[in-house]
This record gives sequence, structure tokens and C-alpha cells, in this order.
Amino acid sequence: MQALSLVDKDGIPVESVSMSPDLDLESLTAELIVQLQAMEHSLAELKPGQLDHLAVTTEDRILMVSCVTTGYYLLLVLTATANRGRARFELRRARLLLEDELL
Repeated sequence: MQALSLVDKDGIPVESVSMSPDLDLESLTAELIVQLQAMEHSLAELKPGQLDHLAVTTEDRILMVSCVTTGYYLLLVLTATANRGRARFELRRARLLLEDELL
């Protein structure tokens, strides 16, 4: 794990931890949440169901955003070689732990 951040609906990190000093977590969260919300809007028109999580893979990193509750997201930043299945499992587990706290 390179970073984990709880982000509000405006893309502002509420709480974050980062192991990577070169990572601009604030800019990253703001941009990803804008993209995620645009996708949510498009999906609402198509009606395939509510967006659960989004994964973006670059040559250096894996970025996973999971919807916790309305208005809150978890962003997980991993190395490109990280175990994606385990990361999805841990994000789901964290989401279940945080749901009640954020309602």
C-alpha cells in the first residue's frame, strides 16, 4: 500500500495515510472523485445499478476508489504489482467497518 484516504463528495481528504512522499494525494483525490462522479451520473441515466468501486491502473500504480456511503469514498493507492483481489477484499471490509460511522 502506498496510500489510503477517506474522501468526501467534494474530493477533499478527510483522513489520509501515505507511505509515498512523492504522491500528491490531495490532487489525486480531487481528480479521481470528479471522474467517479461523472461516471455515476452517466450510469444513473443508463440504469445498470449503482457504482461500487472504480479501479485505474497506470504503469506505476493501481488506484482503487470504493463508495462507502453517499458522499464518502475510500481511495487506495497501490504499487503496480500489488494483489488486486486482496486490495478489493480489504476495501470492502473497510467499507463495512466505516458505513455505520459515516451515516
